Amino acid sequence: MTTTPEKVKPDTGPARLSGPDRSLIGLLVFSAFVVIFNETVMSLALPRLMADLSISAATAQWLTTGFLLVMAVVIPATGFIMERFTLRQIFIAAMGLFSAGTAIAAVAPGFELLLLGRIVQAGGTGVMMPLVMTTAMTLVPANSRGRIMGVISIVISVAPAIGPTVSGLVLSRLSWRWLFLVVLPIALATLALGAWKVRNITTPKKAHLDVLSLLLSAIGFGGLIYGLSSLGEAAGHTPVAPWIPVTAGVVALVLFVWRQRALQSGRGPLMDLRVFAHRSFTVSLLVLVTGFVGLFGALILLPIYLQNVHGVGTLQAGLLVLPGGVAMGVLSPIVGRLFDRYGPRPLVTPGTLAVSAGLWLLSTVGPGTALPLVVVYHMLLTSGLATLITPLMTSALSTLPMNLYGHGSAIIGTLQQLAGAAGTALFITVLSQTITARSAEGATLLVATTEGIQAAFVWGGVISLVAVALSLLVRRSEPLPEGHLPVH
Repeated sequence: MTTTPEKVKPDTGPARLSGPDRSLIGLLVFSAFVVIFNETVMSLALPRLMADLSISAATAQWLTTGFLLVMAVVIPATGFIMERFTLRQIFIAAMGLFSAGTAIAAVAPGFELLLLGRIVQAGGTGVMMPLVMTTAMTLVPANSRGRIMGVISIVISVAPAIGPTVSGLVLSRLSWRWLFLVVLPIALATLALGAWKVRNITTPKKAHLDVLSLLLSAIGFGGLIYGLSSLGEAAGHTPVAPWIPVTAGVVALVLFVWRQRALQSGRGPLMDLRVFAHRSFTVSLLVLVTGFVGLFGALILLPIYLQNVHGVGTLQAGLLVLPGGVAMGVLSPIVGRLFDRYGPRPLVTPGTLAVSAGLWLLSTVGPGTALPLVVVYHMLLTSGLATLITPLMTSALSTLPMNLYGHGSAIIGTLQQLAGAAGTALFITVLSQTITARSAEGATLLVATTEGIQAAFVWGGVISLVAVALSLLVRRSEPLPEGHLPVH
């Protein structure tokens, strides 16, 4: 008798990983946490940097925008990188770049070297997350993947969420350089341990790097992220109108897709788009992207609300968003175990409903809203996201044949970055336009800011309803043999 894919028999225990495999995945997960945490740590430091380095807000924003741009260029190439090089080579290169960039940023005398340090950091960060997911999918048996992906979800969701909190704690007592000095010894120790312990689990093969695909990818994803990030910056103060890079990005991506299809029957594409022929991958990815739009939009908007509407300090604002990150960290492993037993259906739809409820409740906050209530709304949002991320990532990748794991991980990482940029752009654009319109009508800055924040969360709530509808299509699928495509 065969077991249906929707539920594993209760008496069937998950296969256990060997000690060396657990150690390897644990080291990779910790390394990924260190580098991904660094992605959002600069958000609260920008005002301090503007004063210390005598730079404008538009210039300081490049410390985050430049980081995102490099990630957008690196991540799409990780499928090729993981085919061409060994796990050990990739790990040492990634952590080496991140450590070098951290050291440069820590001692940078001015903005130029600080930006260089951030760019070098991003080169290592972009490779790490797809590397972790691909390694886990390769080593972990199918009926245990939920537990492991639950731990990996902590990295994806919690690390960016606690970045502003740690930044606020450090900046309340020390200079901005300590944001890098605290991380540097941890990064170096991780690099040394990895050089000693990381072993190769795959056999590299000769892979062709199509330079035109790489160029189109850089223009496409980079243009979209830069344009969307520009929308999220101070309106009207960007050197290039945001629609120009967005348009260039869309055109380049159309050409990129055409190029990948042309290379499919020849030397092999940079990014294998056959993953989208797998229904479960495509549907899961769509729900995941809408969830990340809400997550990153809330990450950027809540500190603004807490500081500009409630008048709390930087440190207190960071501490108030911390419970949401903790909730995600606590729930993610639990959700992973539930996924292994019951599959995605009982988790994903309730998760999207919780995300939607959190966003709609946050659209009601104002100057008189009690801070504990704001924390509860935020925790509802992040708890829903924790219920989504593990099942969706596991379902998306588990349906792919092993030879597409690297490409699937690269696509998830790339679209996560795009979703983050889009969420930030949407929420900040709505906020800025509402403030401008209401101020012109004579409203006070407090009233205009409050209404702008409420309007931005309403937009997030509307998008979340799309995720709720798509969640009804998510189901667990069995992986196909290597090289096979689904039959529709």
